[in-house]
Amino acid sequence: MIPLSSNEMLLVHGNSGTLAVVKIGKQRQFFVDTPETEIVLAAGPEELLVASGFGIDERIVNGLRCVLYMIREVNSPLIVLPKNHPAPARLKIVVAAGKRIVLSCDITPGTHPEQHLLCGMKEFDGAEIMGVEGGVVLKGLEWAKCEKKPFF
Repeated sequence: MIPLSSNEMLLVHGNSGTLAVVKIGKQRQFFVDTPETEIVLAAGPEELLVASGFGIDERIVNGLRCVLYMIREVNSPLIVLPKNHPAPARLKIVVAAGKRIVLSCDITPGTHPEQHLLCGMKEFDGAEIMGVEGGVVLKGLEWAKCEKKPFF
């Protein structure tokens, strides 16, 4: 287990991608907007927001923090695009929320309403990130470099 408080962000650095993880911090609701409907997602304090960035530079890290802040602190919705939408090819960051997030490189970024599933770079395929009391557990990411930074 990696200890993580609600005012910290865990960065998981790969060779071609970066993951950022924050705790939800308090009981709250998030809105998942799909092409057909809006889903209300209830989340507890130990659950996670995980952002997957397709790159490793400082711009990606800043973007990950920004996107997570917009969702957690500003209450921006999680947006799910239709499967045939042209934008997924241009997305640099995608986000999922929940207690357990599974990474997959076999899905189209931004098109899955299932919040346990997150698109990631091939090096992260099959990895799991789980929120536990006081921290996070990473499975399949033992090789990655992790670092904590202040979230805000």
